Amino acid sequence: MIAVKTGKVLLGSEKAIDAAKNGRGKLIIVSSNCPKEIREKIGSCAGLSGLKVYAYLGSSIDLGEACGKPFAVAAMVIREPGDSDILELAGEEEGG
Repeated sequence: MIAVKTGKVLLGSEKAIDAAKNGRGKLIIVSSNCPKEIREKIGSCAGLSGLKVYAYLGSSIDLGEACGKPFAVAAMVIREPGDSDILELAGEEEGG
């Protein structure tokens, strides 16, 4: 994933919840098997702070692999997209 290599991302559900609470980031990506209570907390906090949430169709293992990590990633925060066009997932444009 280009965003991981060239941008700034945070991995993990606790960091995603913190980013959602504080409105820090541009996009949160949540895996399909992220626990329901965590998904709901991220969604609720993100809604209040105006952060967009994207539901990744793959599992946390798949998301981890997409990030080039040898572990599961239930949620991730895109702080800066780097050279990627990942913000298009949420219908955002760069700088928006």
